[in-house]
Amino acid sequence: MALFKSNEERRIERDIKIRQGIRRIEKAIREQGKFQDEFVRNAQRAQQMGDTSQYQFIRNSLKKTAAIKKMLERQLLAVKNALLIKRQAEASADFTQAMGTMATEIGKLFGATDLVKTQADWEKAMVQSQTMEERMSMFLDSIEDIAAQDTSAAPSEAITDEEIDRLIEAEADATQAKEVQKLEGLRAELEALKGQTEKQK
Repeated sequence: MALFKSNEERRIERDIKIRQGIRRIEKAIREQGKFQDEFVRNAQRAQQMGDTSQYQFIRNSLKKTAAIKKMLERQLLAVKNALLIKRQAEASADFTQAMGTMATEIGKLFGATDLVKTQADWEKAMVQSQTMEERMSMFLDSIEDIAAQDTSAAPSEAITDEEIDRLIEAEADATQAKEVQKLEGLRAELEALKGQTEKQK
């Protein structure tokens, strides 16, 4: 491993870390969705059993899960937006580097005096480009800090009890509709078999 890393190597490492962070957030969002589905099933069972205290506990857990999922989705959006800004900054830096190279070549054509001035101007531009890259890193760090604060400060009442009840009822209705559809399909198959048997007689 090299003792001193180039700017390009550091940039690649930062990109890898950002992509890893995005994948972790996306995985966490999927997990919260699975938790939500499981809590809904548990709430339906608690309703069937008439266990009010368990139903209330599960409903509160569903509210917390929904709030966490929403917060993670906001985090993901913030990171993706920050990545776009970073890429825009890198595109500007690439342009500046290309123009710096051309300025050097043009300076050589027009004499040493012009070359010195041109180099000074473009070196200043390059320093500004590097400063922009450092600011972008600081911006990404601040986004993570804000997201962490947002997690701890998320209000427990972000989703109402009525919304959770509607979610549970909607899942129950959907499950029941699927069961009815299966039964209708089985009846149709039985009728078809019955018709074939009668024809054979």
